[in-house]
Amino acid sequence: MTNIYFNRWFSTVYHYINMIRDNPDGRSFTFYGTHPDPGHLSLQACDHAEPEPELYGAEYVDYALDFCRRNRIDVFIPRLHMLEIAKEVGRFDEIGTKVMVCRDIELLERLMEKDRFYESLAGTGVVPLPAYEVAETAEQFAAAYEKLRSGGHRVCFKPTNAEGGMGFRIIDNERSEQDKLKALYGWVSATIPFEEAYRTLAAAERFPRLMVMELLPDEEVSIDCLADADGRLIAAIPRRKSSGRIYLLENRPELLEIASRVAERCRISFAYNIQVKYNEGIPKLLEINPRMSGGLYITCLSGVNMPYLAVKAILGEAIERPEPQFGVKASYIELPVLMK
Repeated sequence: MTNIYFNRWFSTVYHYINMIRDNPDGRSFTFYGTHPDPGHLSLQACDHAEPEPELYGAEYVDYALDFCRRNRIDVFIPRLHMLEIAKEVGRFDEIGTKVMVCRDIELLERLMEKDRFYESLAGTGVVPLPAYEVAETAEQFAAAYEKLRSGGHRVCFKPTNAEGGMGFRIIDNERSEQDKLKALYGWVSATIPFEEAYRTLAAAERFPRLMVMELLPDEEVSIDCLADADGRLIAAIPRRKSSGRIYLLENRPELLEIASRVAERCRISFAYNIQVKYNEGIPKLLEINPRMSGGLYITCLSGVNMPYLAVKAILGEAIERPEPQFGVKASYIELPVLMK
């Protein structure tokens, strides 16, 4: 029996646990989970769960290490405090716990700070980058906005270390007062006028770094990737967001080539995700997440059980290169789950 531990994850890890549990080899696993919310959906798929304390830095690493020791964890798949855990991965090695994390600390630090990662890829030809500037004062923000706008770009911004869509805003100066009134009765919008953003940012002498970027208005694609422990690419599956909740799994040569070049340069191990967005037919990098993506359960409809294969990879087992089924059109709906 192999013990697997997921710390504070998204609710979609519920699917990944069940994908590993329902593996085609009929292997048995025991799943452990922690989360500050004892009713969190991710814990409902676990065999053993406990509330996770609000700890940071070295204290959190000590907690996770103790949890792994107490429960004889064989494979630890972290999301929360991934960088801090990676820096202390040797301590987990000593107790026999394999941690599914990028061990290249310098690379991991760059991946966590988008501006640093963009700098490392500039001029390499690995993947096209959007035009961008970094700002941490209102004056820098204004200068970045004007530079990008003068280059013919619509402009957006996002914190350099944000996850997902957190903090993402599109600068839109065209909204009339009537439009603003209508917006109060509709969905919350990600748009904001420049003057409003500038006034808010000017309230602080300095603020956490923002990426002020070219807006990429066209289709968004996530490329879910699987690699072995040495970062050699095993599979890459592009998942394009279509209308509403519809996704398409597509065999796009330009995206598979991006995945191959990223793997060759970065050597990220196990499961990770490359996000790109198109502008005038060119796929440009948004970010790379060195972990399983939130939408991986849809990608696995290709017939490739990436969570289970990632576990096999970290256990050092041979993996036959899978043949994903492309041309899959999929969506998702809410389903009731009986709570433990």
